[in-house]
Amino acid sequence: MRMAPLPEGHFIVIEGGDAGGKSTQVTRLVDRLRDSGRDAVATFEPGATEVGRVLRSVVLGENSELDPRAEALIIAADRAQHTAEVVRPALSRGMDVVSDRYIPSSLAYQGRARELGVDVIRRISGWATDWLEPDLVIVLDVPQKIAAERSAGRVTGGSGDRMENESVAFHAAVRQAYLDLAERFGWVLVDGSGDADEVSMRVWKAVTEHFGRSTV
Repeated sequence: MRMAPLPEGHFIVIEGGDAGGKSTQVTRLVDRLRDSGRDAVATFEPGATEVGRVLRSVVLGENSELDPRAEALIIAADRAQHTAEVVRPALSRGMDVVSDRYIPSSLAYQGRARELGVDVIRRISGWATDWLEPDLVIVLDVPQKIAAERSAGRVTGGSGDRMENESVAFHAAVRQAYLDLAERFGWVLVDGSGDADEVSMRVWKAVTEHFGRSTV
């Protein structure tokens, strides 16, 4: 049975492929919300809890070899703990929660790019989170060439994690999945190219248009 939405705080998710600038924009959005007088907290998946940190090391470990179904279930387990320990308590205290990744990531990465099926992954993640849905999902869309350049610069001198090291074709499939699924699920696409200030302005515009300036 689906729970009624929590009315106190806004649950906002920032999504997109690797090297899309999500972490930066989560931080900036939380700062902007706080500047507007709201109590807001930043979080992320996978790995925001003590249990999650262990699961993250498995699912993103450079040397991990996982069956796609195992990968999907580990991420769902992390999400269950994250929702129960971080997201729901913050929302119930009246805080806005801004998360770097949530269910849309699984729909794009495991549902489409891993070809496990969007509806199957949606049911798994829905059950794991007790059907908690975000109020707003913003997808930072970055052309593959720009994302690859950012990723190369970020991992210079070291190696990326297991997802970052996936093939160009895999990352292209992830991007296309976000584009295809945005219309189906009502996600807001935001141009993630350009500098962080430009993207931040676009994200804030999407937030204020969705909720109304009087509520943020």
